[in-house]
Amino acid sequence: MPGLHSGSSLVRLAALTALALLFAGCSTNEPFEEPAPVPEIEGTVELDRIWTMDVGDGHGDQFLYLTPLNTGDLLYAASADGEVYAVEPGNGKVVWYKKLDAQVFAGVGGDREQLYLVTRDASLMALSREDGKVLWETPLPTEVLATPQSNGTIVVVQTTDGKVLSFSTQTGEKTWQYDSVVPVLSMRAAAPPLVGSEMVLAGFANGKLLALASDSGQPVWQYEVGQPKGRTELERLVDVTGQPLILENAALVVGYQGKLALVNLRNGDEIWSRKASSLHSPMIGAGNIYVSSANGDIKAFRGSDRRELWTQDRLSWRQTTQPVVYDDYLLVGDFEGYIHIMSLEDGSLQGQLEFDDNGLRVPAQRLRNGNLLVYGNSGKMTVFELKERD
Repeated sequence: MPGLHSGSSLVRLAALTALALLFAGCSTNEPFEEPAPVPEIEGTVELDRIWTMDVGDGHGDQFLYLTPLNTGDLLYAASADGEVYAVEPGNGKVVWYKKLDAQVFAGVGGDREQLYLVTRDASLMALSREDGKVLWETPLPTEVLATPQSNGTIVVVQTTDGKVLSFSTQTGEKTWQYDSVVPVLSMRAAAPPLVGSEMVLAGFANGKLLALASDSGQPVWQYEVGQPKGRTELERLVDVTGQPLILENAALVVGYQGKLALVNLRNGDEIWSRKASSLHSPMIGAGNIYVSSANGDIKAFRGSDRRELWTQDRLSWRQTTQPVVYDDYLLVGDFEGYIHIMSLEDGSLQGQLEFDDNGLRVPAQRLRNGNLLVYGNSGKMTVFELKERD
């Protein structure tokens, strides 16, 4: 199946993907397009389990993105039913555990002192990194799915209706708010804002990437990742739901039915772009760019000239996660909970593991020691080491 569709196929792609996301609360893991079957492969590599644990009820059958926070020395993970864990990454030892009197809807974000979660009843909560003690809590105007982000001075959240709000990390008092224009129809997903000392980068459902001043929330520049086209709201979906990737003085961003682009951080000028469609952040490795396309195809582009190197289309419509680079391999998860291992060189499938029957939605992460952290929708959290098969 080709990665980019045109004409009536594009309309169908937009409609099916939008429905799969918008109504995920009713049918979390049921794709509307017939997914490709699990590929049959002869694996050359495998994932060896180092340790595993259960984090509450995970996403609790809700369409959430409760990504664990990896600070290097500790992992912080939360579940929808309010369980929060601090865990040593090397051996899985629980350092502390906290059961909140609230359900969790977004997180875990953090800085050097605190952790940040958003509850189901739309409250932003700050916890001590030392023991999980609740330090403050403040109400939000509406629900938040994206992980709160902090630079140590402010913590920023982005609501599902396009508001970006900044709060003092010390007191929880609101310092500024920015309201974007939200389309009639949008994805039930949002990119976590990227918060720096001087600038906040936020992607929106209207296809814009916006830079806001960290101290005031005033717009600095905006870049159009996707331009709404077509007669129906489904055709006009251009959500930016993946967090930009910072490369020195530029931001690499991709949108749904939009572009993969490199943007100057100083002024928002486009350095280069090419047509692409994705709901996830891009990934960099071995000098190349890797994108999990909206239809499940995995694509590799050469970093020097953005020429397409390969496309892995055997995972089409399997709702693949953001890719992660592991040495000479690229790994993605899918809606049935499989982890697929591909060669960076040509995209060929080199390994496979069925991990979580409830599926995988948040991307895997590389740890400081090089191992791989995987968090499944059911709350299963495991650290793996990738090895060549004997």
